[in-house]
Amino acid sequence: MSQMDDDYDVETVAFKEFEDHEEHHGAVNPEEVNLDVILDVPVVISMEIGRTNISIRNLLQLNQGSVVELERFAGEALDVLVNGMLIAHGEVVVINDKFGIRLTDVISPSERIKRLA
Repeated sequence: MSQMDDDYDVETVAFKEFEDHEEHHGAVNPEEVNLDVILDVPVVISMEIGRTNISIRNLLQLNQGSVVELERFAGEALDVLVNGMLIAHGEVVVINDKFGIRLTDVISPSERIKRLA
């Protein structure tokens, strides 16, 4: 033992055993999840009309009136994202002079959980 060890009461730590990892490794059953604890957590919902790739040279040349062509076709459903994750598709509507979206296809909860992995 060194001089420093003599100055302190040093003990070996005993850790509690973890539960068997195998029995908890399967897929989460959505019916067993208690969502009450997260119901008031705010999330960001956004609609994406399309994307495109552009070089920095062309990006720097954009100005008022420039048109950027997107990879999505006119009339094609928009992507509905929650915190960046795709949850549905929909179409643009106008409600009291404001834009809205009518959901046309919602991704099932089980499929959304699979995409988390």
